[in-house]
Amino acid sequence: MNDEVALRILDDRKRFVDAVVITGGEPTIHKELPKFLRRLKENGFATKLDTNGLDPRALKDCLPYLDYVAMDVKTKISKYGKLGAEDASELARTAEILKNDNVEYEFRTTVVPGFVGEEDIIEIGELVKGAKKLALQQFIPDDTLDENFRSLKPYSATTIQTLGERLKDYVENIIIRT
Repeated sequence: MNDEVALRILDDRKRFVDAVVITGGEPTIHKELPKFLRRLKENGFATKLDTNGLDPRALKDCLPYLDYVAMDVKTKISKYGKLGAEDASELARTAEILKNDNVEYEFRTTVVPGFVGEEDIIEIGELVKGAKKLALQQFIPDDTLDENFRSLKPYSATTIQTLGERLKDYVENIIIRT
């Protein structure tokens, strides 16, 4: 679907739709994203972007047209290679851009056993230190593309709460989603 078709569909439903969430895959890989967001704003829509945060330049180009950003922090930077990211070094720069901009945002971490644990949570805290909001989200094994994760037992709500407590010195507001 091209931008014109998407905008026409949204305009036709404007009395029912007042906000648009751009999500993915990773939406910032599309070079025309800032232009599309600008057009959404010009047409009166509120906008939210879900991003992995690996491209700070793309995020910076989109920020003037965003009302909210949710950035995934999947684990500590040194473990991103296990997730298929060749280079996660720009993640810290993206986090700083968000923390220093006026756009509303949240960082969010889905607490996947083996990727996020006691040893990882402090480095995640250091990465987002000074942030307004970090959400820790329950991992749901039946909602994965990789079949190897479907048999992985999620952490208990108590364990996620404990991990959240460890982040209190880093982030203003910890949200637990279990």
